[in-house]
Amino acid sequence: MNEPMVTADSEVVLHFDLKLEDGSAADSTRVHNKPAKLRIGDGSLTANFEACLMGMKVGERKAFTLAPEDAFGQPNPDNIHHMDRTKFGADTPPTPGMIIAFTQPGGVEIPGIIREVAGDSVTVDFNHPLAGQTVIFDVEIIQIAKSED
Repeated sequence: MNEPMVTADSEVVLHFDLKLEDGSAADSTRVHNKPAKLRIGDGSLTANFEACLMGMKVGERKAFTLAPEDAFGQPNPDNIHHMDRTKFGADTPPTPGMIIAFTQPGGVEIPGIIREVAGDSVTVDFNHPLAGQTVIFDVEIIQIAKSED
């Protein structure tokens, strides 16, 4: 019997560690031993992340270094907004480095990182926290199933 491999129609259960070039951890499914489950092409990973997984087999472990363009992209200056300090609750005054969820029209929440607080102006960065970073994607395939479409 052929060993299953990750293909364009696979449902994959995997563990991953995402690290920055300096070795610091950015994200990991191993910390809480909760592997990620995804369907190739469902949008949960970029095409470049998915391309790294193609052809891998159960039990296989690999690490890939991805340039910012292949991972979370470069920071987009259009995603940096200046907001009035009155938009923030008195119970959680904005401080640089703080990540706050902002509710968009339609109810979707997106995280913003407070970059600067100057007087009544608060600079909020809505770029992905890893935008502009080269990342090391260390992945281990736990299970592969064909999609049941």
